[in-house]
Amino acid sequence: MGNKYIKLAKCVLLDAIGMASVAIPVAGPVIDVIWAPVAASISYKLFGNKRGKYTSLITFIEELLPVTDFIPSFTIFWILFDFLKIGKEEPSFSDTREADLV
Repeated sequence: MGNKYIKLAKCVLLDAIGMASVAIPVAGPVIDVIWAPVAASISYKLFGNKRGKYTSLITFIEELLPVTDFIPSFTIFWILFDFLKIGKEEPSFSDTREADLV
């Protein structure tokens, strides 16, 4: 199983966690308020610095809004960035090895 498909499995799991709050009638909105910053932080780390800024903001808003729990945002971001390769990040100078510079 490829590394990108392991990431897909993580995204599906995170979306399932985000959707689980719908099943709890009274505590669901409270869980969403707690889950929103956690999901945003995970989204930032999962999709990198440049794309992570946008994905974390969208994820945070999506988790806070009441009727949007059914949207699989992590999976959608995986499809866009890892499967379709939209907005591929260029490696920064700090990512290059010293051996490449010699």
